[in-house]
Amino acid sequence: MFQGQPKGLFALALANTGERFGYYTMLAIFMLFLQAKFGFEEATASQIYAIFLACVYFMPVVGGWLADKIGYGKCVVYGIIIMFAGYVCLSVPTAANTVGLFMMLGALLLISIGTGLFKGNLQVLVGNLFDNPKYSSKRDAAFSLFYMAINIGAMFAPSAANAITNAFLSKAGLIYKADIPALAHQVMDGNLENVDKLQALMAEMPGAEVAGMDVSQFSNYYVEHLSGAYNMGFAVACVSLIVSMAIYFATRNWFKHADVNAKQAASAGADYQELTPKQTRDRMVALFMVFAVVIFFWMAFHQNGSSLTWFARDYTQPFAEGWIRIGFNIWALAIIAVSVYTLFAIFQSKSTLTKVICTIITLGLWGGAYAIYANMGAQVKISPELFQQFNPFFVVALTPVSMAIFGTLASKKSAAHPDGLEPSAPMKIGLGMLVAACGYLVMLLASQGQMSPSDPEIIKLGGVSPDPVVPQYLISTYLVLTFAELLLSPMGISFVSKVAPPKYKGLMMGFWFAATAIGNYLSSIPGLLWKNVPIWANWAILMGLCLLAAAIMFAMLKKVEAATKN
Repeated sequence: MFQGQPKGLFALALANTGERFGYYTMLAIFMLFLQAKFGFEEATASQIYAIFLACVYFMPVVGGWLADKIGYGKCVVYGIIIMFAGYVCLSVPTAANTVGLFMMLGALLLISIGTGLFKGNLQVLVGNLFDNPKYSSKRDAAFSLFYMAINIGAMFAPSAANAITNAFLSKAGLIYKADIPALAHQVMDGNLENVDKLQALMAEMPGAEVAGMDVSQFSNYYVEHLSGAYNMGFAVACVSLIVSMAIYFATRNWFKHADVNAKQAASAGADYQELTPKQTRDRMVALFMVFAVVIFFWMAFHQNGSSLTWFARDYTQPFAEGWIRIGFNIWALAIIAVSVYTLFAIFQSKSTLTKVICTIITLGLWGGAYAIYANMGAQVKISPELFQQFNPFFVVALTPVSMAIFGTLASKKSAAHPDGLEPSAPMKIGLGMLVAACGYLVMLLASQGQMSPSDPEIIKLGGVSPDPVVPQYLISTYLVLTFAELLLSPMGISFVSKVAPPKYKGLMMGFWFAATAIGNYLSSIPGLLWKNVPIWANWAILMGLCLLAAAIMFAMLKKVEAATKN
């Protein structure tokens, strides 16, 4: 799995892991922050969230274009610096007024620009490592490993955000309750209709500071301290970027040879692949066909920070019981993920001693996970953002499984299939869209019988359903969406790095992210519809769009595959 890969891959993957940890820590609580601090309705909050995501993923077009002119490494460094400035601004507590709003929007703009310079160009550096014929056959596997490293950072992010939020709330004598922010903003807006519900929640607060407050004072106090706790969560990204920068510069000699664009290679007299105008045109047409299809995937996938988080907050039990409790302990998840790799090492190792050592380690890890589970309470409280750790956990744990499956298929060579039975990247993308549709079928089942978010009865309860579903529904959805992601995202990035004409590598990687940006913006559609249609209708729309995209991909599959062979 890790053998035979250039060491530059691991350096760049680790640098990206730190940056992604900070980004996903911020993203895990960003939607909750918007609604808690400013009192935004779902439609407004989802628009801000979607525009931010769109900017984050559109800016790599500009970053790629610039890198094709001045170099990938320079853009990566500039990107880290600009992102750092953005996260510093976002972590500063401000009032919930116009100044505070513009301070937040300015921070988001800096983060978007910095990410645009950093993200795509770092991945181009990874791709350039595999232009060397010595490593070219390992490109797809390398991007799977790179993608896995991204998700290690993302896996720990929600728990880090949750821990920081709870720690700062505790200092103020408060605990998190999902329904308090909406009820508090009702009181702050002069609506005292549901004050009895808020007073009951006030009585659950552990701090003496709350005892003498009236509902108006408590509402302001809770919103202020919850927003400030979220600000501290955003500050984590500043620390993680410092770590990323340290890794990048400490290991730069490992990948410095890959930091060459076509312009620099030509001026240095180096050899690089020159395509004919027809080959360039055919490849770019194939790439843009793929870009058009993946828009629908990212629209469906990036519900994790918006509609799926709302469903976790408002329609899912705020506790876990039984075996599923282990999923809400990040250390247990980390141990299980590591055990997958040691388990694979047992079968892949050639030495008997190594097999024995890996067996002992695997059993020890399983024993550790069970010990954590056995010492957990019968009921574990859940914060909405914790559900976001399941997708990266599944990516990390399932990456060796997917690599083993596709590696086995690739080895099945015959006269009829000289390249093996592994599906092409465009085929995997089409299959990924079908799998994503199945994820929202689970949400359709979960939403049966649930009240609409606009129902007056649920509004009186602070937006929280009186009959929430068990956490297994959301966990299952994230599992299915992860299967789709593994088929589509790392393979898509690898596809772009392989097929893009050399002089447009940065730009084409940027357009991959631009397609993601469009999908991210369209992810706001369920937010706009949230209080206008039955909740199940949102999932039906997403499911239908995934099926449509799959049909389009399969319809043009032969044309795309033919173009990439030129």
